[in-house]
Amino acid sequence: MINNDILKDLLKEYDKKQINAIYDMENRKKELYSKIPRLKEIEDELNECAIQSAKSILSSNSNTALKTLQDKVNSLKQERISILKKDGKNLNYLSPIYECSKCNDTGYILSNGHTIMCSCLKQKLLNIEYNNANIGNLDKENFKKFNINLYSDEINEEKYGADISPRENIKIIGKEVKKFIKNFNNPNEKNLLFSGGTGLGKTFLSNCIVAELLSQGKTVLYQTAPVMLDNLINELFSKDSNNTFSQNLLTVDLLVIDDLGTETMNSMKFTELYKIINTRLLNQNGKITKTIISTNLDLQGLFNTYDERIVSRFIGHYNIYRFFGDDIRFISER
Repeated sequence: MINNDILKDLLKEYDKKQINAIYDMENRKKELYSKIPRLKEIEDELNECAIQSAKSILSSNSNTALKTLQDKVNSLKQERISILKKDGKNLNYLSPIYECSKCNDTGYILSNGHTIMCSCLKQKLLNIEYNNANIGNLDKENFKKFNINLYSDEINEEKYGADISPRENIKIIGKEVKKFIKNFNNPNEKNLLFSGGTGLGKTFLSNCIVAELLSQGKTVLYQTAPVMLDNLINELFSKDSNNTFSQNLLTVDLLVIDDLGTETMNSMKFTELYKIINTRLLNQNGKITKTIISTNLDLQGLFNTYDERIVSRFIGHYNIYRFFGDDIRFISER
């Protein structure tokens, strides 16, 4: 259940953002109209045309009069665009600049005749409830900070178990990750499974993806496997629960499960993990949902830890990428 106090506080923030956006617009207008008075005249004339059009419709005036008014409106708008363009500005300069263009900072949008919560407000609630500890470093962990030079260019099959260098490997993974982002809305695009030891960039790259998809208005829920499974079990046995957490796991656009394999498993957790993975693959909620899983286990380790039903989903529906090399956390940028 949504915490009403949290939601109220967020909606107050949205109201402030709306007011500030409108206030900033009015200041821009005032400054520009002082510099170019003709723009203020055009706005007044457009307002007058709108009034005249309404009167014409109510009085059932001829279509000729409405056509004349529409022609004047089009001419005025074109003149305004030309003036703005000459001054190096676009039409948006005279409109409020909202943080979210989908809901205009209201938190809600109209969809198929129904008012629903905008993805931006959903994400803020997810962040407060679940994500704060996991995606708090997106300003530092994004593609702009992604440095392949932290990875060795040494080819050492005996050391790394591969016939390419760690640097070449991460370049390949990076390319495939960007393909995943580009094709996110394609139901045929597979999910991602990152395998490899600690300190090889799995979490960093997951956060790069999260940052990019959040900027596209996608909703993201990021949990470590132990916390996610413990929360699911607690929800199952809670008398006050209405399964909000499990529903979010099933319906969020992107679910990131970090540190798979570090949890203490039992039959109930196996069942819940399988349910989450399988349901998201089936798209039973009628929308495209993708999952990223990060684990220190290799493929054999996954088979040893989980039953065949779970691992078969990984093999059939996930692109699996192995991270290898030296711990980049202790390597200075070169």
